[in-house]
Amino acid sequence: MPEDSTVLSVSTGYLLLALFGVMWIALGIFWGRRAKSLDGFMVAGRNVGLALGTATAVATWITSNTTMLAPQFALQLGIWGILAYSTASFGLFLFAPLAKRIRQAMPHGYTSVEFIRLRYGQAAYAVFLVISLFYGLTWMVSMGMAGGILLEALAGIPYAFGMSAILLVCVVYTLFGGLYAVIGTDFIQSLIILVGIVIVAVAILTRAPLTEVYANLQANRPALLNVLFPAAIMAVFNNLLFGIGEIFHSNVWWSRAFAMREGVGMKAYLMAGLIWLPIPVVAGFLGLAAPTIGINITRPDTVGPLVAANILGSAGGVLVFIVVFCSLASSIDSLLAATSDVVTKEIIQPFFLPNAGDPQIRRVASLVIVTVGLITWGVCLPKVGTLATVLFFAGPLVGSTIWPIIAGLFWKRANGTGAVLAMILGSAIGLIAYFQIGWYTASLIGTAVSFLTVVVTTLVRPGAFDWRTLAVEKAVVQA
Repeated sequence: MPEDSTVLSVSTGYLLLALFGVMWIALGIFWGRRAKSLDGFMVAGRNVGLALGTATAVATWITSNTTMLAPQFALQLGIWGILAYSTASFGLFLFAPLAKRIRQAMPHGYTSVEFIRLRYGQAAYAVFLVISLFYGLTWMVSMGMAGGILLEALAGIPYAFGMSAILLVCVVYTLFGGLYAVIGTDFIQSLIILVGIVIVAVAILTRAPLTEVYANLQANRPALLNVLFPAAIMAVFNNLLFGIGEIFHSNVWWSRAFAMREGVGMKAYLMAGLIWLPIPVVAGFLGLAAPTIGINITRPDTVGPLVAANILGSAGGVLVFIVVFCSLASSIDSLLAATSDVVTKEIIQPFFLPNAGDPQIRRVASLVIVTVGLITWGVCLPKVGTLATVLFFAGPLVGSTIWPIIAGLFWKRANGTGAVLAMILGSAIGLIAYFQIGWYTASLIGTAVSFLTVVVTTLVRPGAFDWRTLAVEKAVVQA
């Protein structure tokens, strides 16, 4: 990309990339010094307090998808697009009571996959493991792509180089400090992101007041203001369920529930939801303001950074770079740590190293972090599709896990057969909807099918699960 068509010079882009790369690695190593044991590396010693717990949830959920997809939603779907993305806050709100339940039911737990195995058996474990790993890779690929796209759009840094550099930085500091490093850097990243969002919000309202944006859309793109826009209405419910499914099933959020002190999880997730809620609204408004400001958008998933940088000039370009870099790092590192936990504890240790001690397991977890980073890098290289099409392909899969998890935590009669069928049928029918109708319907349909399957199979063949199994299992293994 020619340098004169970008907001920042190539040299400025490389300088910022180097500065923040070194800073996050140094901070990760500093925080990671506390990860002396396996529990410290994987679940931060199970002693995370309210401030760090809230900050890490906020920072992790402010992904590149929040800062780049929310404006894309608004640009393509209008006001419903903004509301659609903001519904992802309900995932945090609704996970709050689950976090409390998880911490109480599994005081020695490590992963969401472990819960499914103990609660529903090996068949459900296998299906859930595939969904969890596929989603984790999809999320990381979407963020790796976002990093490369951002650096190319803002500073002309080649996509492959920018994407590779961001992944490398996250792999290095996660490798040194595990979840301690992740949560520590998340705290600082969340503060930077929130300050940056406030500055952008003030600037955009000064340059493009609500009245001017409304008048421009009414005259030139009235469909974006249409409250009866069918695809947009479907996107609201689809994104709501996708966000809930993302959080409910992912070990990113379960590992934090295990890491937080008793009584902290519910408060932390509720506070995180409240803090996160207005952020996609601000980011989404950038997409609505683009036509008013007169910016030519050639790729919809770059509209947010380009509008913010255009309004604030070179300083805005630097600010956008910093905010999106922080949002990328805070999510990629979380996924690296959480995915490593799943692969190490639920695949490698039980099947290949059943008698391994904690030091050996930690070395294996470190190797897995590097491997996951390399796989993500390889998949990101082709840059296929937009962020929305890449991410929402996993929508029906994660949506199909919502009801097996809720029922598994609170309904002792739910059974393993129903959980397996719910995940398989929900995923399959949701993917059919993805290809035959559109990405904005897949999670909605997949979740609905899963719900009906769980309810029907439980009523037809009720189980009788003993909750003590969840608490006793780890104590037996550790003895």
